[in-house]
Amino acid sequence: MAKVYYDNDADLELLKDKVVAVIGFGSQGHAHALNLKDSGVNVIVGLHEGSKSVEKAMNAGLEGGAGGRSSESRRL
Repeated sequence: MAKVYYDNDADLELLKDKVVAVIGFGSQGHAHALNLKDSGVNVIVGLHEGSKSVEKAMNAGLEGGAGGRSSESRRL
């Protein structure tokens, strides 16, 4: 049987002082990035150079840029 997780099962304080990189801004990346942002987490979206999704990410209030930039100075 699948385990269902609830808000009390997670401690978002562990992510409050970190930058989380979400790679891609398709249906999954979009949803995960916005959920994290709405939870108060600092999110950057990693996209390939010239991606049309950079504008979409920026319109959603997220920083979007080339994938290499999202991993610079980040804990992976």
